[in-house]
Amino acid sequence: MREVLVSRLIRLFATIMVVTMLSFVISTFLPGDQVSAILGIAERTPEIEAQIREEYHLNDSIPVQYWYWLTDAVQGELGPTIPGIPVATDIKNRIPITAELTLVAIGLAVFFAVPLGILGAYKEGTWIDKVTSALAQFFLSIPNYVLAIFLGYFISVKLNWLPNSGWNRISNGLTGNLKTVALPAISIAMAEIAVFSRLVRSDMIGTLKENYVLSARAKGLSNRYILFRHALRNSSLSLITVVGLTIGSLLGGTVIIEQIFAIPGLGKRMIDAISQRDVYMVQGIVVFISVVYVLLNFLVDMLYLYIDPRIRSRRG
Repeated sequence: MREVLVSRLIRLFATIMVVTMLSFVISTFLPGDQVSAILGIAERTPEIEAQIREEYHLNDSIPVQYWYWLTDAVQGELGPTIPGIPVATDIKNRIPITAELTLVAIGLAVFFAVPLGILGAYKEGTWIDKVTSALAQFFLSIPNYVLAIFLGYFISVKLNWLPNSGWNRISNGLTGNLKTVALPAISIAMAEIAVFSRLVRSDMIGTLKENYVLSARAKGLSNRYILFRHALRNSSLSLITVVGLTIGSLLGGTVIIEQIFAIPGLGKRMIDAISQRDVYMVQGIVVFISVVYVLLNFLVDMLYLYIDPRIRSRRG
């Protein structure tokens, strides 16, 4: 177990180094002037521009720039940005917003998808299975931004039940926060419910045909106990993998939803940074999302070790 954990940690460190390097190098080729990103609308003179280039090592080669950036990033410094706020501070202020939106959407998706998937597998071939599969296919075919526009118009404009835009932080009241997160989270969750439920259904159908499940039925154990105690645990590995990857992708993939509902998260800030040619901000957000994605994959590996004892017995 210890050797497996050490091996995973070494791979994690190596992967983070490669990911940050690639993200940094790719972002340096983005259109825009880094000096403009630092100075903003301030008056530019050749002397000031030369000073900025010297201070931020913009005249050095890319490997040297990456080294200086990495040493600063370890200390929490990712560079300045156009509004005059440090990149790390701006990202830090927006992480809770995008993280909450992502986690609420994933939580809703898992909450509804797991029972639907189990029900579809247990009732395989019946009308219940066909109905749940049809609903999953229907929601999977609707883009989340189309659903977001529909929900915003119907729920907010017509019925006036929930706000159509803006964001209330939890610190300003849980009720107001939940009202602003509801529509965007539902818009994201619908497609994920379809994906997760179909995945659970597919894995559960195979698991329910395993010998140990048949033996449990022969012993007279209840169907509920067999489904949730024996079958679900062994059918959850694929779901855990997809959930982990989905969380990582949604951290940077909520751009359209945040734009539609005017949510000041990472996605909206990324769009603003691109339009402002704010290279440092784009660079910081890309690196942050990439590192989080790698860390989530590491956590998924750790969950594998906990769920499946066979993995713990392997080396490396």
